[in-house]
This record gives sequence, C-alpha cells and structure tokens, in this order.
Amino acid sequence: MGQYQPAQLNRYSPDAIARYYRYRPWRAWGRALKIIWYFAGFILALLMDRWFNREEANKYKRAARLREILTDLGPTFIKVGQALSTRPDLVRKDFLEELIKLQDQLPAFDNAIAYHIIETQLERSIDEVFRELSPTPVAAASLGQVYRGRLVTGEEVAVKVQRPHLRSVLTLDLYLLRWAAQTFGWLLPLNLGHDLTLIIDEFGSKLFEEIDYLNEARNAEKFASNFRDDPHVKVPMIYWQYTTNRVLTLEWINGFKLNDTEQIRAAGVDPEAVIEIGVTSGLKQLLEHGFFHADPHPGNLFAMPDGRMAYIDFGMMDQLDEMTKETLVDSIVHLVNKDYAELAEDYVRLGFLTPDTDIRPIIPALEAVWSDAIGKNVGEFNFKTITDKYSEIMFDYPFRVPAKFALIIRSLITQEGIALSLNENFRIVEVAYPYVAQRLLTGESPELRRRLINILFKDNKFQWERLENLINIARTDGDFDVLPTAKLGLQYLFSDEGKYLRRQLIFALTEDDRLHTEEVERLWNLVKNDLKPDRIFGAAVNFLAEVSRESVAAIIPKTKLLAIFGIPTATNSKQ
Repeated sequence: MGQYQPAQLNRYSPDAIARYYRYRPWRAWGRALKIIWYFAGFILALLMDRWFNREEANKYKRAARLREILTDLGPTFIKVGQALSTRPDLVRKDFLEELIKLQDQLPAFDNAIAYHIIETQLERSIDEVFRELSPTPVAAASLGQVYRGRLVTGEEVAVKVQRPHLRSVLTLDLYLLRWAAQTFGWLLPLNLGHDLTLIIDEFGSKLFEEIDYLNEARNAEKFASNFRDDPHVKVPMIYWQYTTNRVLTLEWINGFKLNDTEQIRAAGVDPEAVIEIGVTSGLKQLLEHGFFHADPHPGNLFAMPDGRMAYIDFGMMDQLDEMTKETLVDSIVHLVNKDYAELAEDYVRLGFLTPDTDIRPIIPALEAVWSDAIGKNVGEFNFKTITDKYSEIMFDYPFRVPAKFALIIRSLITQEGIALSLNENFRIVEVAYPYVAQRLLTGESPELRRRLINILFKDNKFQWERLENLINIARTDGDFDVLPTAKLGLQYLFSDEGKYLRRQLIFALTEDDRLHTEEVERLWNLVKNDLKPDRIFGAAVNFLAEVSRESVAAIIPKTKLLAIFGIPTATNSKQ
C-alpha cells in the first residue's frame, strides 16, 4: 500500500487515491463530518438571522465567518472562494470583501518551516543564495507563500514556497468530492451528473500540476514565449538555478492588483485600458496560442505603472488543440452573425453535443438564449445570465460540459468578474469581437483565411453585409488599419490558394445578372477615409513589385465582366 500513499503521488490518480482511502475510511469520514459540520452551522446562523430579522446587523460577521470556514477547510475550498471573489454579480458586497482576502491574505505557515524547505530543496543555506530575504512572507496563497528577496547577484526576486503536507490534504478532498459526485450526481439537474466526475478529475489533474513548481516554471517560459511580441503583457523571468518542485524563484513584479482601481488610477493608468489588455490577451491565449491561464484571479494579475499587465502565477494552465481553437473562432463569428444552425454544429464539434444528436429542435432554443444577449454590457451579458437560460435547454436537450471546457469556462468567468470589478458598464463584446474580426480580416494563417471565406459566402452567395459588419467592428479598435488588410487580401487573391476566391468574387459582382455597384460603393465609403491617395500609391508600388505579370494575368478571367469593362481577352488581342 505504501506506493499509493497520497504524499508520494506525483500525478493525480483517482484509482490510487480511492484504493488508499478505501482501507482508511475513518480518515475520509472524519473529514466529511468536519465539512458538513462547518457548513451546517453557517447555514443555520444565516437562517436564524433571517428569522429574527438580524441580517443587516450580522452581515459582516457572517461574511468573515465564511472566509474563516473556507480558510480552515484548506486549499480546495480556498480555490472555490477565490473563484467566487471575482463575481460581484453573484456575491453580496459584504461577502465579496471577505472572499477577496482569500487571494493573497491567507494565514501563513511557520516561517522556520518555510526557510527549512528552501534550504532543503536548494541544498544551500539562505545566506548562500540570498543577499536579503523578507523575515515574513509578503503574501500567503492557498498552495504556498511568497517572500521578497534579493539574490547574491543583486536581482530582486519573489520566492514561492509550497505549504507542507499539501498532497495529503488535496487527495482527501478530491476523494470526497469524487465520491459525492458518483453517489449524488444523478440528483443534479441540467444533465451535469454524468460529467461531474470528469470535471473533478480534470480539476484534480490541474491541482497536481499546480503544486509542481518545476511545471509552473516551464509554463511561465512557454507563456512568455507566446507573448514575446506583445508590448502590453509582462511575464516574470524564472531563475532556474534556484527552482525545484517545491520552491520557485522568479523576477519580482511591481504593480497593483487588478481590482485595486484607486491605486491603478493614482499611478496614471487607465483601468479600462487594462481591461482591454486582459480580455484581448485572454482571447489570444484561447484562440491563437491555445495555451491559456486557467486561474486568472486578481491576485495573479497586476497592472504595472507603465500600463502593462503582468501575469504572475502559471500553475494552472491548459492546452487546446488546433481544431478546438478554430471551432471557437467559428462559434464566436456564428454567434455574432446569428447563425444558430452553424452554432449548433460548433457545439457538436466541441463535444457539448454528441454527433448523433438531432440539432434541428435545438436551433430555436439557441436562438432564444442568444438573440438578445449580444451587445449588452458585461453586467447584463455574463455567464450567470447565459447559464440561467441554458439551464432550461440543458434539461430538455442532451447538452453536456466536456471536462476540457470546465477550466475554460472558469477562466472566462473569472476574467469577466475582473472586468465587472473595474467597470460594471464595460462591454466585453466590444473588445472580444473586434479582436476576432481583425484576426479573420488579416488572415495570417490558411485556416483563418478559409474561415473568412466560409463566413463571407453562404449558399454560394457573397454576403456583402457580413464583410461590412466585420470591417465596421474591426475599426472600433483604433489600432486597426484597413490598408495592410487590403494588401494582404490582394496578395491572397493573386496566389494559387486564392483561385477559388477570385472565381467567387467575380460571380458575386455579377450575380443575379447585374453589377453590384451599390454594395461596392458602400464598402468604399466605409474605408475611403483610411485610404489616402499617397498611402494607396505607396502600397500599390510595393505590391506590384512583389507580384509577377503572370499572377496579375491570373486574376483576369474570361468572363462577361471583362466585356462590360471593355477589357480585351488574350485571344481578342491576337486578332
């Protein structure tokens, strides 16, 4: 049995954990009774406050008690409290103020134990590594605590030290959660019961990855590489020679927590600009890189005095495959274009519906959920609102939440909560969709170009309004420039890959036996202010220098359109 002891597990294994506690039921039941006792007492106190009309008088006392309960129950419950602390739309202000303290104001463990762990892990004394190290931690989190120090070589660093006996605590809670899901999951609505164990296993796997600081260091470097060309995102450097699986040494970040609006403004930083960085970088993680931060609460995100946003915790990350990234892009576009039939197909591809599901009756239900949601501010258009509406169709139709998406949903909910805490009127769609529109219009990959073509053509007909809509939305971002996008489009048209689009554009301009000059004029009026003559001339010279005569000739097909404009074909020229 020794090989299955929780403290010795390097990876999450529900079978190994179950075998261990199956022969030690007294440990599991003791923990379960403690959890039930804590929450039963808390709920009874709330009910008594209501019965005796003492809710207002005792609200701060009860909020503090909830924080104490979650803290006493340890890391698993602290993680739940951290997630709730980012949801001002779900949690009362008095409770919220207390739950926020769970992000980095948790009780520290003994300093002597922490110093001993550092020395044991690094196999050196404190004085050999650090010129100075804070005598007490500057922050204590659910899984460890952080010291501020300076290396003997002079660099200012943060030193993260893991809590002792962490694996044993986590495995017991995960075992109880999994047992509860298997025993009582069938009682839950929304068809969630059959997926609960998968979600808990995903959560357990990520927790075990999170408590391996070597894994976190690798994640940080991968994340930094993904954002190396983004001037708005900061990732701290890792000092590998002073990092082990229980001690992490990284660059110290000076900044303000994202929910500290007053200090952010006092530093001359616009909170709304920080929101945009957060939302856009979150979209890049999901839709571009596929490698995303699954725990972006305000304790892990900082606004820096120079306007950048810093990520400081990379323990809980996940990776999406190419198909999932591309389908997520599709689903956002289909959602905004109100293509609910296509959106239902996206749900099938993403695993929310099985391939054999008849989606026809689901399409009107999706339309009912989403039709009035687009364009609302984040206070109205949030995951709670959507979840409440989805509860009905998930009960009536065979929706399920794939385990992979549990972390994505958590990440999006948390980022949404941060946006709410900074500005309750912030329109999340106004940041998210321009980013997607720009990615599609710039088409930096063959996949995105194919997706743009699929969006612009429906039933073999060119959708002029969709192109106008994409350009309009992309231009809401002041950084978007039409000219480079137009140049990329022309380069694509002149390429071998663009043969199909060339043909389709000619048909689009002449379909229904008429020239679509009105649509072209509308597009020109949309972009003409961005296309000054001097810029067009410079771009044209560069463009013509890049393409060959054969490429230019390839775009002029032998159709009646040539005759309309009086352009002779090669055959006519010879005559």
